[in-house]
Amino acid sequence: MPSQEPSGAREPRTTDVDARYSSEGAAATPWSQAREALAAARLSWISTVRPDGRPHVTPLSALWQGDALYFSTGPDERKARNLEANPEVVLTTGTNLWDKGLDVVVEGTAVRVTDDARLRELAAAWEEKYGGFFHYEVRDGCFQHESGQAYVFAVTPRTAFGFGKGEPFSQTRYRFA
Repeated sequence: MPSQEPSGAREPRTTDVDARYSSEGAAATPWSQAREALAAARLSWISTVRPDGRPHVTPLSALWQGDALYFSTGPDERKARNLEANPEVVLTTGTNLWDKGLDVVVEGTAVRVTDDARLRELAAAWEEKYGGFFHYEVRDGCFQHESGQAYVFAVTPRTAFGFGKGEPFSQTRYRFA
């Protein structure tokens, strides 16, 4: 499992509107708007793959910072065990409405973050976003909380999609270098 966090400012290499799934004349949703949706999201969904190939999907809190989405999971949780065998993930956020808002889907590789200084920065950001329920101490390359420890992962988008809902409907694909 990779253990180096990605860094550096990244913008999509290309941004395309898929006319098959968009209203006539719909424009691409700017990546800045998709980033804002990722940063503001209070709940995301992660899709991983079990060792036998079956999918696994679960909700979680996520944090957009810099150019990556961050999430945490206990080392014995299903998603952590799945990531040991296959670090490829899809993270999704949006609304439960079909005619309003923006859904964002991020595809990438989950990379474990183990640097205690960086984890302290992330722990502070998590608590700032979500409040004291998400208070973490940092020790031994993990978040520590009353339930035990949690691994932290970064996912830098390789491909992302923005689904604009309501007139005009749009599907934007963002491809990164």
